[in-house]
Amino acid sequence: MVFSSSIFLFIFFPLILICYFNPFFRGRKFRNAVLLIFSLAFYAYGEPLFVLLMIFSICVNYVFGILIDKNAVKNRQKLKKLWLILAIIWNIGILFIFKYLSFVSKIIAEHFAFIATNSVSIALPIGISFFTFQILSYIIDLYNQKCGVQKNIFNLALYISLFPQLIAGPIVRYSTVENEIENRTENSQDVTNGFVRFVFGLGKKCLLANYMAVIADVVFNGFDAGIIPSALDAWLGAIAYSLQIYFDFSGYSDMAIGLGLIFGFHFNENFNYPYMARSITDFWRRWHISLSSWFRDYVYIPLGGNRKGMPRQFFNMFVVWALTGIWHGAAFTFWFWGILYFVLLSVEKFFSLDKIDKKVPAFFYRLFTLFCVMCAWIIFRSPSLGFAFNYWTYLFGASPVKAGRNIFEIFANNYYLQNGGILLLASVIACFPIFPLLKSKYSALLNNLQQKKAKSCKMLSILAQIAVCLWFAFVFVFSVLSCIKSTYNPFIYFNF
Repeated sequence: MVFSSSIFLFIFFPLILICYFNPFFRGRKFRNAVLLIFSLAFYAYGEPLFVLLMIFSICVNYVFGILIDKNAVKNRQKLKKLWLILAIIWNIGILFIFKYLSFVSKIIAEHFAFIATNSVSIALPIGISFFTFQILSYIIDLYNQKCGVQKNIFNLALYISLFPQLIAGPIVRYSTVENEIENRTENSQDVTNGFVRFVFGLGKKCLLANYMAVIADVVFNGFDAGIIPSALDAWLGAIAYSLQIYFDFSGYSDMAIGLGLIFGFHFNENFNYPYMARSITDFWRRWHISLSSWFRDYVYIPLGGNRKGMPRQFFNMFVVWALTGIWHGAAFTFWFWGILYFVLLSVEKFFSLDKIDKKVPAFFYRLFTLFCVMCAWIIFRSPSLGFAFNYWTYLFGASPVKAGRNIFEIFANNYYLQNGGILLLASVIACFPIFPLLKSKYSALLNNLQQKKAKSCKMLSILAQIAVCLWFAFVFVFSVLSCIKSTYNPFIYFNF
């Protein structure tokens, strides 16, 4: 089940709101039970068999948590560490079996026939990487005494299976919601903000990401079928996919954060206008923040971070980015994508490029960063490394353009620009903090008028509220209509 589907918008969401906010039963235990039941049903709708795997994993990790805490209380450090290691092995083992065993067995079957002749084919449970990392954050934080043990198995199950962030993040750490599981309060302000955040996230997904996906798929799939794109088409395909993956994932994160607010949970932000980054380092401070901070806190820092000299720092970075590529999927393209970012970040660290030289305009740093990110997304989207390398060549004109056509004719006659130029432009504009900037300017103007006790202050406030309501209604109506009408509604990060 996806948030941008009719069954979620018209059946699941209204039902859970009615049950959760009913006027008769308002106790925390009842509302937590409602959330847990609906969260398990949400996952079971798409994974009726693997929901049992998740429940079993919750039970096993509940026991691990109890054992780690018990040995911590009795100051049995060796046993405490042993249970931590076993918990990590269990969770990584489950992740390996369902996400990577098929890939590894295929490689062995193809290249080492004397070891095994048949490959294993195992279906991939949706969102297994996300909820596994959430479980690991709980276990590791408990070991490091950064959170308390959860002795109520149903509360632990609620944390792991909470439907807003269950299948595509953001990765919510237990310490973030530890207190809110039993002590949160729902209020009208959070509910209102949650609905607004959800609707605008839905708009990102339905009105921008889905159309960018059509352009990207036409170019990439056409190239895969042997249709050689022009340089312009290749660039449009790369730009469209970069926009698709951003609005797809950030839109989902917005919806997840909004839904969390409605039910009293406050999740951390997962995106901060990443395409405005001034360096690759800055990009990863802005993109998928919950994942990059997870690897920083649970892998990079425990390995020594940057405290043990430059060679060790580069080794630690290599481990982190190799694991980041592996986390995203069992394919050489993802692994190479991770190593590519290790190389880019290493160059930045070695030459201190993340400390921007003030003599060079920031625009050029942003443009170069965006270029590197787009080239990396091509690998991420490609079915093979060879495909990605060939696609790169077409970005720089490896495919011939008909003689006699100038650049203006090429742009004017391009199918994608003719039929979707406005949405493409809107998507590019939406990558920048236009609305926060307008809000800031509006607040400054309103404060200035209030200080001067100007008569126009009240009128300006009313007009601003009307404009926001109209914009909200526009996004909501067209997003819902798009959900009803469209049969093409992929979520990229459901595969991870």
